[in-house]
Order: sequence, then structure tokens, then C-alpha cells
Amino acid sequence: MTTSKNRPLVSLCFETDSDFTKNLDRLIALIDQAPEDAIIVAPEVALSGFAYDRFEEAAAFTPIALEKLLGSVNNRLLIFTAITEKNGHIYNIAYALHEGSILHTQAKTKLFTLGSEHEHFNAGEEGEIKSFNFEGIKIGILICFELRFKHLWQVLEGCDIIAVPAQWGKLRADHFQTLTSALAIMNQCYVIASDADNTDTTALSGIITPFGGEIRNSGIDTLTSHYEKRTVESMRRYLNVGIE
Repeated sequence: MTTSKNRPLVSLCFETDSDFTKNLDRLIALIDQAPEDAIIVAPEVALSGFAYDRFEEAAAFTPIALEKLLGSVNNRLLIFTAITEKNGHIYNIAYALHEGSILHTQAKTKLFTLGSEHEHFNAGEEGEIKSFNFEGIKIGILICFELRFKHLWQVLEGCDIIAVPAQWGKLRADHFQTLTSALAIMNQCYVIASDADNTDTTALSGIITPFGGEIRNSGIDTLTSHYEKRTVESMRRYLNVGIE
């Protein structure tokens, strides 16, 4: 099995346009600009936004976008979410794509009622929230509002990287920064948080290390750092709280 001790990390932050094709083109352009072996996280529903008035159109666009994205990621790993029809129901599903394959999917389980998500989406099963292995790197995903549920942090305990694709409300920007930083420190892992640059979202994507070191942006479309396996191992060795 191929293992990676170091990988570039990329958090994307861009505006969600009403033109789905424009969003896809923007995402592919940013993927192409990223290092060829990067782990990339894009904002929640980056292809369409929530588009409640165009739900069927958004769901129909997802398979088209997936085909193009699968042909674009190459050796990179891309994590994003999309409005997806499954068995006659609509879900907000996270995808992890690499070298033409879908490595992992999970549907959002904790729907944000303040934003009426529960009136439009079906909730996924919590059992879908689990880590997956990517070249020896243990990766987990929490989709936006799921970040607020501490028992889900425990579910992903032991991950080397946790991705957080989000459309996080601007009025609660400090919560997004605090929770993503706390998650990295508590779980002694890297956190790649990606938020959209919309009028009502924070545009505060970030990459946080297991030691709590962080880089944040405010509307910059690409934020880049590096994953180092030894940093995770060092944190867990010197401040041993039982995470393996």
C-alpha cells in the first residue's frame, strides 16, 4: 500500500454563483492550480449553493459534475459536498475523489434547522460518519453544522486529518474559528476547514495543526499548508491523552 508522510493541504474559498456550470469551472480551475498531490477541501454544496428553488436541477447536475471532477483530480484528493438524489430522496452528500474513483461518501446527518435544511434534505445515518484511509492517512469529514456535535468528534478520534466543508453563517464567524481550532487541538489532528465567500458566510477557511497553529484567510480563494505525519505523532506522543 502506498503511504504518504507529507502532503500539501489546500482549503478553497469562493463565491457560489447561481450558474452551476460556472461554479464547476471555477472549482476545476482551482484544482488545476493546486499541487499535483494536494488534499483539497471545497466549501459545502460548492457546485450549486443550497438552491432550494432549483433542487431537482441541482441534483441532476451533480452526476455531470462528478464525471468532470473525477477526470480532473488525478493524484490529488478532493473533498466536497453536493446535492444528490439517492433512492428517490435528496441528500447533502460529501464525496472524496482520487484518480478517477470515489473513495468515500457520507450524507450530512445533522441538518441546520435554522436554515430550513430539514424541510428540503433527508438526513443521513450517523453510521456513515467514519474515517477512511488515503495512502496511510486516516481522514474524516464533518459537514458544517455537524461540527457543533461533540460526540461526532469522538467518532473521528484517531483521524490524522478532519475536513470541514461548510457554508457557515457570518454572524457566527467566531464560532467557526473557535470550533475548528478546538477540534484540531482536542483530536490532535489537522483540520482543513473550507467556507464559501458569500454575503452571508464567513469566508474564513483555515488549516489548523494538531498543536493549534493555524492559518486563516478572508476571501482568498486558495489557502495552502502541509500535512506532516510526524507532527501528528509528535503531538500524540508528548501530550498523550490516549489517541492512537
